[in-house]
Amino acid sequence: MEHRLVWSRLPVPAQDVSLALFITVMQVQGTMVRNAGEVVERPLTDLGYLGYVLLVVSGAVVVVRRRWPVPVFVTAALASLVYYTLDFPDGPGWLGLFAALYTLAAYGNGRRSLVTAGVGITVLAIGWLVAAADIEPRAAIGWVFFRIGASIMSAALGESVRARQVIAAEAQKRAELAERTREEEARARVDAERLRIAREVHDTVAHAIAIVNVQAGVTAHVLDKRPELAREALRAIEQTSSRALREMRAILGVLRDDDGDDDGRVPYPGLEQIDELAAKAREAGLDVKLEETSPAAPLPSAVGSAAYRIVQESITNVVRHVGPTRVTVALNPGIEALEIRVTDEGRRAAPGRDCADPRLAGRRPSSTGSSAKPGRGIAGMRERCQLLGGELDAGPIPDGGFEVRARLPLAPAGSRL
Repeated sequence: MEHRLVWSRLPVPAQDVSLALFITVMQVQGTMVRNAGEVVERPLTDLGYLGYVLLVVSGAVVVVRRRWPVPVFVTAALASLVYYTLDFPDGPGWLGLFAALYTLAAYGNGRRSLVTAGVGITVLAIGWLVAAADIEPRAAIGWVFFRIGASIMSAALGESVRARQVIAAEAQKRAELAERTREEEARARVDAERLRIAREVHDTVAHAIAIVNVQAGVTAHVLDKRPELAREALRAIEQTSSRALREMRAILGVLRDDDGDDDGRVPYPGLEQIDELAAKAREAGLDVKLEETSPAAPLPSAVGSAAYRIVQESITNVVRHVGPTRVTVALNPGIEALEIRVTDEGRRAAPGRDCADPRLAGRRPSSTGSSAKPGRGIAGMRERCQLLGGELDAGPIPDGGFEVRARLPLAPAGSRL
C-alpha cells in the first residue's frame, strides 16, 4: 500500500520513465535468464545485436505512451513482429507491447482506438502464428496463444479504465452543473425575497406617509382654530406611524438572525384588516364604501395578503394624487378567484384647475407639462398579481376617476409572500 502511494505521488513523466526502465530491464534480463544454458536458433547477438535492440526499443518507447499512444503501439507491435519472425528466443519480450495496448485503449479516443487495437492484434496474431508454424516442440506454441490472449486482455483492461474515467468525468460535470443550478436557484430565491421585502416596504411606508401627510396638513390648518380636531389628527398620525413600524418589523424580521425573538412583530396583514384600512382612509378625508362578499371557505394567506396590499396601494394613490373623494372597494371571492375592484370618483376640480390624474403620467404624455415622475405603485400591484398567477388592470373610467381591477386565483401557482 505504501509503495502504491509513493508511486501515485510521482509526477507522470517520472512514472512513465520508471515503467519504461522496468519493462526494458525485465524484457532483456528475463529473456537472457529464460534461455540461459539452452541452444537457441538465433541468439540475441545475431544481426548486430538486433535482438537486444528490439527488446530495448519496445520497452523504451513506453516513455512517451501517454503523449503518442498510437505511434507507441505501432512501434512496439512492429518490434514484436520482427523479433518473432526472425526466430529470436522467446521470453517476456511482450511486456512493452501489452503496456502499449493498454495505453492505446485507456488514453485513446474510444471507438477509433479500439478499432486500431483490434486490427493490430489481428495482424500480430497472424504474424506470430506464421512465425511459429514450424516451432518445436509443438507444445511451445502455447506461448503464442498466451500472447494473443494477453494482448486482448490488455486492450480490454484499458477500455474498462477509459470507460470508468468517462463515467467519472460525466458525474463530475453533472455535480458541477447541479451545484451551479443550486447556486442560481439560491440567487433567484434571494432576489425574489429582496423584491418581496422591497414591495412590502414600499406599500407600508407609502401608505403610512400618505396618511401622515394628510393628517399633518389637517393639524397645521386647524391647530389654532379647532385644537380638538388637531388632537385627533395627531392621534391618527401616532396610530398610523405605530402601525407602520410594527409592519416594518414584521417585514424585516426575516433578515434577523435571532429567529426565536418575535417581540414587536405582527402577522402579515390580510383581508381581516380591510375595515381598519378603510377607517384610516376615512380619517384622511376619503369617503370609503366597502362592498364585501363573505367567502365560502377561508382564503389562502398569500391571496389575502396580496389583496390587502392591492387595496392599500390603491387607496394610497387616491390619497396622494386625488385628495378627498369617494372610493368604492369591492371584494368578490368566487369559486376559483378573488375579484377586486377599487374605484374612485376622481379629483373634484375647482374652476380653472387641471384635473388630469397624475397617476397616468407614466401611461400617456402629460398635457400639463408636469415633471412628476410615475411611481412604482401600479407596477408593484401587477407584480403581486403575476406572482400568484393573476392579472391586474388599472386605468381611468369614462365618468371620471380611476379604477383598479385585479383577479387573484384562489389556488395560486406559487407565492413568496
